[in-house]
Amino acid sequence: MALNLLIFLIFILISTIFLPSTALITPKLHNPLAPTPYGFTSPPNSSFPTLRAAPPPSNSLVPALFVIGDSTVDCGTNNFLGTFARADHLPYGRDFDTHRPTGRFCNGRIPVDFLAQRLGLPFVPSYLGHAGAVEDMIQGVNYASASAGVIFTSGSELGQHISFTRQIQQFMDTFQQFVLTMGENAAADHISDSVFYISIGINDYIHYYLFNISRVQNLYPPWNFNQFLATTIKQEIKNLYNMNARRIVVMGLAPIGCAPFYLWQYGSVNGECIEEINDMVMEFNFAMRYIVEELGMELPDLSIIFCDLLQGSMDILKNHERYGFNVTSDACCGFGRYNGWILCISPLMACKNASNHVWWDQFHPTDAVNAILADNVWNGLHTTMCYPKNLQDVINSQG
Repeated sequence: MALNLLIFLIFILISTIFLPSTALITPKLHNPLAPTPYGFTSPPNSSFPTLRAAPPPSNSLVPALFVIGDSTVDCGTNNFLGTFARADHLPYGRDFDTHRPTGRFCNGRIPVDFLAQRLGLPFVPSYLGHAGAVEDMIQGVNYASASAGVIFTSGSELGQHISFTRQIQQFMDTFQQFVLTMGENAAADHISDSVFYISIGINDYIHYYLFNISRVQNLYPPWNFNQFLATTIKQEIKNLYNMNARRIVVMGLAPIGCAPFYLWQYGSVNGECIEEINDMVMEFNFAMRYIVEELGMELPDLSIIFCDLLQGSMDILKNHERYGFNVTSDACCGFGRYNGWILCISPLMACKNASNHVWWDQFHPTDAVNAILADNVWNGLHTTMCYPKNLQDVINSQG
């Protein structure tokens, strides 16, 4: 515990050097003239025309993509919050389409960017990053927030975040706006035809269970903790179902026992994964797969799939040469052994070529890995990791 506290204090000190002080204590306010994925939005009462999102293109397979989760799929939510969990500075985003930081915890695209492309949709905007009009949300919204977990306080030591339950509430607000604007039937049809992507739970281990907050490990053995998380997620999925969500992708957890941070913290000798951590992840994924199967049988007309990130990621690690990766344990960006001691906070800390690395920073994969995992979610191109079917099968089966 003392070591973790020391690391956190060092991170705070370094962050104050590299980030503007106001960014650490004051959430960013939305700039109405800032570019969005759909163009520029003029301020209220402006004499300039307002450009809004066009209707879904004719080649789109679904009307919208809604994303709920943590830093694995955050596309900029935390840019607007007072938190240390931010990716609004280089080298984050250096290999993105704009070559600028966007709030994504990656050198480039995150999995939902690749899936949006597969679905024929534009990149989904952050809930806190759009102007608030229905036209800006009609093709989807990303509610994900870095450091968020199933447990409300998970990740709170880093500052503000939008918890899992609060993200569901934000979608409820969005749905109500759709109903008021489009009418109840049209809004219900729009939601039922859309895809929901849920990726949550890893911070409940990183920032809560493994951190042993409130001595939780003494109270709950891993399996009981897994059951608690899984049943909570199940209830929130039912809440989405009650708002007419019918196509849902539930992501399992990645093998964080192989992440550079834990390789450094646990003193891995030759880059071997920390099996006791991966065993917890495996148990959680097993519990979630069972929950997803239950929901598929309990709820009429629900097409829900579970995608095992541990399984897909371990395939990449074990067959890294086939995928073109020659660095599997060291992060591209960071400091210390395995670049796992300190977060990626400066371009000087990053490797030149991220495409041959599995890990981008302490916990997050490179966009090359994200592309492979997104392919597997879509159609199992590289290996089967989604059950009972892939996302493409879900779309095709419902027309």
